[in-house]
Amino acid sequence: MSADAPPVCFVDTNIFVYALAADDARRSPVAQALVRELMAAQALHTSTQVLQELFVTLTRKIKTPLTPDQALRYLDQIAAWPVTVLDYGSVRAAVELAAAASLSFWDALVVVAAARSGAGRLYTEDLPHGRTILGVEIVNPFRLEKKR
Repeated sequence: MSADAPPVCFVDTNIFVYALAADDARRSPVAQALVRELMAAQALHTSTQVLQELFVTLTRKIKTPLTPDQALRYLDQIAAWPVTVLDYGSVRAAVELAAAASLSFWDALVVVAAARSGAGRLYTEDLPHGRTILGVEIVNPFRLEKKR
């Protein structure tokens, strides 16, 4: 990465859900602004796990579920940005990290994907704000003191 290149930021499922579903009056505008900002800075990264979780959430778990075709259009837009593909090495690393860092397997897999993407920051509300794991800083963008 050159000195002029923007920092890589990894976005977790919950941030995309708030941005796309737009049904949380407090979180949705924050998530929408963050995603726009990361896209404008060419800094947005995510993973196959996030895309899978996002599809299921958008089609089954939000207040007004999307059709599979609608959800797929959103996934196509997000997948235009770098997507870390998770392989068995990622799964194995997540199993070890989950035990070492007292995380759920799924959260550990997100952290592993973020680290493997080269991200310095992971935006999520599912992990402790301010903690650094595998060299990736965890940031909850919904906290009052925002750090981007």
